[in-house]
Amino acid sequence: MDPDHDLFVTVVDEGGLAAAGRRLHISPAMVSKRLARLEERLGARLLHRTTRRMALTPAGERLHADLRGILAALDEAERRVSGQSAIVSGPLRVTAPTSFGRMHLAPYLQDFLDAYPKVALTIDLSDAFVDLIDARADLALRIAADPGRGLSATRLATNRRILCAAPGYLDRHGVPDTIAALKTHRLLAADGQMPWRLMGPKGPVSIDGQSHVRTNSSELVRELTLAGGGIALRSLWDVSDALASGQLRPVLPAFAGSADVALFAVHLPQSHPPRAISAFIDFLTGLYGPVPPWERSAIALAEPSL
Repeated sequence: MDPDHDLFVTVVDEGGLAAAGRRLHISPAMVSKRLARLEERLGARLLHRTTRRMALTPAGERLHADLRGILAALDEAERRVSGQSAIVSGPLRVTAPTSFGRMHLAPYLQDFLDAYPKVALTIDLSDAFVDLIDARADLALRIAADPGRGLSATRLATNRRILCAAPGYLDRHGVPDTIAALKTHRLLAADGQMPWRLMGPKGPVSIDGQSHVRTNSSELVRELTLAGGGIALRSLWDVSDALASGQLRPVLPAFAGSADVALFAVHLPQSHPPRAISAFIDFLTGLYGPVPPWERSAIALAEPSL
């Protein structure tokens, strides 16, 4: 592959000119000169560079995705020649939502590491909508209706969400029997989570309002709900154990969150993605399918009667 193409991929993967220079053992000035030469040759700006950050242009995103695919294909070709094509190895950086990663990814990672000991795994947990390029991530787990434009996405599991509350709260404030009755109750949601968009027997319903407690933490909402602070719309992966144990009870079970929201594994599109990415997606598919574990423990309690 062209040396300047290799340099461009290194700049993106390392997150900056200085870091790329250290990896390639050349000065940042030389990195900048060669990058400018490549942009001039292609007639397109590949990177927006400021003193504080670097971001790919649309042309840069396309070139980076294509070059990563070429590098993966070259690597696989060399492995086939050397008889090592079956070995899954190399670095793999994965990002996932904080609570989900703690509850439904971390406990099972050792199984993946045992199966693929030559993979150098990095896991970053964040509730932000992580940009794969900025984070230099190979793979992201996203819980969303739209996993992201221009990305390769694998749907891993459903993400059913139900209204629920602690028995103590319902004993004190009563059990709402209609959607309209929710307006008289204490509702709990993190910033940006309302309005709630639900599906009911007669179609979609929107519930707007203010959370009884303002917070930017979905985990805090969960703990407040368990403590009897109000009614919340929670994902089954988050509360299935609490439903099964009786710590929480379903509220208005005929209504549930939109079925469009699901758990996805996403990565930059590549003709030949690194084997570590494919192996991790296969691992996740087996882990969460065909029925995710959080559905198995709470399905009888949380099944909406639509």
